[in-house]
Amino acid sequence: MVHRRWRLDLAYDGTSFRGFAEQPGQETVVGVLRDALQRTARLTSAPDIVGAGRTDAGVHAFAQVVHVDLPDPIYADERGAEGDRLMRSLNKQLAGRIVVVRALALDDTFHARFSATWRAYRYLVVESDRPALALTSVSAWTVPGPLDLDLMNEAASIFLGNHDFRSFCRRPAGGPVGEPLRRTVLEARWRRLSDEWGLTVDGSPVLRFDIRANAFCHQMVRSLTSAIVAVGQGKWDISDLSGRLEAPERRGLPSPAPAGGLSLIGVGYSELAGGASGFVS
Repeated sequence: MVHRRWRLDLAYDGTSFRGFAEQPGQETVVGVLRDALQRTARLTSAPDIVGAGRTDAGVHAFAQVVHVDLPDPIYADERGAEGDRLMRSLNKQLAGRIVVVRALALDDTFHARFSATWRAYRYLVVESDRPALALTSVSAWTVPGPLDLDLMNEAASIFLGNHDFRSFCRRPAGGPVGEPLRRTVLEARWRRLSDEWGLTVDGSPVLRFDIRANAFCHQMVRSLTSAIVAVGQGKWDISDLSGRLEAPERRGLPSPAPAGGLSLIGVGYSELAGGASGFVS
């Protein structure tokens, strides 16, 4: 059977999923999407889905990218643009839990993970002394203020460039303990915004953390977020974070920030691979 490789750009609400990657007995993004693809393409077995990166349970995405190989053609009657028909069929089945934003047929040299040149995440923090509304908690982390934004940006700047992020990553099970986890951070900045989304009950300020890197290790963004917030609250010094980059030691650092505030907002690709997903400013 002849196959064609498809790039699918996805958005999803991570609240009800046990993460992106397949886990036996758990509902995940890959599992739900795979079932929909199998029905749509009338496959006798589930297709393999490869993602640009894995998001944890509760983490959202506006610009995840996957690739999957499907029969060519998908539809025997070949009526209409296959990409549009594929999106309509999948989105009808997925019912808003996952949205296929784009379906693009590419050469089989495209690889959702290995062809990517960068990933970008956004983390939202509500600066408020009030208890968090449960609805707010699925999209932002509420922390007591005031937060020193200038100090937080100074702290974020020390992570720019190539570093060993062992202190700020959860090592995969079975991974060598002493092996560096080197990543190159291309952008890391904080902004204070008015609550234009209506995330809070009292119009409290919302801080947005944007970070872009060639790749991320497990819980890296959430760990960096909580550490930088601790600096903004005056609980940690910037020198403490610098020391953890120079001499990796995870013990004693603040717990990773909650998953609900984190969203994957972009993945970089060459123009030949369809260009970047999302709208990274």
